[in-house]
Formats: sequence, structure tokens, C-alpha cells
Amino acid sequence: MPDLPELVAPLLRLCREAGDAICAHYHSPDATQYEAKGDDSPLTRADLDSHALLQAGLTELDANIPVLSEESTPQELAERRSWRRYWLVDPLDGTKEFLARTGEFTINIALISSHRPVLGVLYLPLERTAYVGIPGVQACCYRDAGGGAWSTSELATRDLEPGQPLTVLASRRHGGPRLQSCLNWLDEHWGPVARLNSGSALKFCQLAEGVGDVYPRFSPCCEWDTAAGQAVLEAAGGSLQGMDGQPLRYNCQDSLLSPDFYAFAEAANPLWRQLLQSGL
Repeated sequence: MPDLPELVAPLLRLCREAGDAICAHYHSPDATQYEAKGDDSPLTRADLDSHALLQAGLTELDANIPVLSEESTPQELAERRSWRRYWLVDPLDGTKEFLARTGEFTINIALISSHRPVLGVLYLPLERTAYVGIPGVQACCYRDAGGGAWSTSELATRDLEPGQPLTVLASRRHGGPRLQSCLNWLDEHWGPVARLNSGSALKFCQLAEGVGDVYPRFSPCCEWDTAAGQAVLEAAGGSLQGMDGQPLRYNCQDSLLSPDFYAFAEAANPLWRQLLQSGL
């Protein structure tokens, strides 16, 4: 296993390079052009350029650690079941937000070891800001200060405060009756509930920096959508749990789809145990 804190600096440089490539497309006249993949999700030139840069950079960083990306080949997707340690990457999480010009997209990089994320980086290209988590070691926000330097601040989730509104983080594009039932349950069992919508993995960043309390996800997403966010959230004091109350695990099944989950800021609060037991 590589020394995880020593990986942070080269990962930040790599994210900045891929992020600048994404931004060049975002600000170009052809930014809204895309192809439809087999599942009808959009694929842009920005996705492909970011993937190529990250694939090459991570391989150069350690050729013994394979890379699994949303844009990997079918052969790579088939081989990954034999990998004990690998990089799990979404080179552009929030392609629909990229196309809609909301600015709410990220680069997600996680190092998976023995089915769990041991390091995660969520990079916001437009803001040139990275959220980095190594569970049990560090949780930091890095902001590009220019000249190759970064300013840093620690990340920490917030606790639920009695009498204060509870903030639910939700997907800008995914709602539905199950989410509404969850909001109703929280309103009944806690009190006032505020909802904050955003795209991509930004919700994990918001939880990690103390902006929200819970992120319920009841619509399909994939392992590269959650792994980096899980590492950042756990490092900052929160947790990402499936409906069984256990942390999400990776590369354990043929499918790369993630199960429904709750991301909690104050992981040990008894309200969340009640929520899981409610069966919502």
C-alpha cells in the first residue's frame, strides 16, 4: 500500500490538469455537444479528455495500481473483479450539469483497497478546489492559490442541534415519492426541514464542510459516483450507509450500480438509526 498522504500532492496536480481541460471545453462554443452512450447518458469531449489525462497520470503515479473509470473499456470493466486495490474514477461527474451550464460538476478519484475507499478526492474544476479525505488520517479542503500553491482548511461535519432546522441535501435531477416520504418522516420526527438541491458529488462536499445533515439517495448511481465522496465524508466525521446500516463496499458484485444509501453528517446520532429502521 502506498503512503496515502504522499499521494495527495500529485493527485492535486493531476486534478488541476484534468480540471483545466474540462474548463477549456466548458468555455468553448461546442460545450453543449455530446454523444449518447448505451444507457442514454451523455458523453462529451470533456469526459474523454479528462479520462485520458487521469488514466495516464494515475498509471504514471503507480503502474501497479489499475484504473477503473466510467469511461474504461469493456475489457477493463471485466477484469476489475480480480483487483484488490485500484483507482476508481469518474472523470466528469455531472455531465448533465456540464451541458446545462449549472457549473455543478466534479472530478471523483478514490483509491479502493479490500473493497473500501481509503483515499478520496473530489475536485471542482471551475472553483479549482479539492476536497480530500483519508479516513482516520486527514480531511482537508485545498484551494488553488496560484503558482502551484494551495491554501488548506480542515473539513468537519456538523452535529444536529435540537431546535435547529435539519438540512437535507438532494439531487437536482432526482426526486420522487420516496424522497418526499423521507422528508415527511424527518419533518415529523425532528422538526423543520430545509432542502438544498445540487448536482454531482457536491453533496458529499457540503456534508463534509458542515453545510448539511443528510443526503438520501434512492435513484440509480454507480460506484464511481460514491467512492471518493465516501472517503471524504468518513474522514470528516460522517458516514455513508446502505439501507442495512453498513458502510458501502466496492467491487463486490458483477454490477457497478450502487445500492440506495444515506449519507450522514453526524454518524452516531440516534435519529439516523430510527430512519433506517423505518424502512423508507
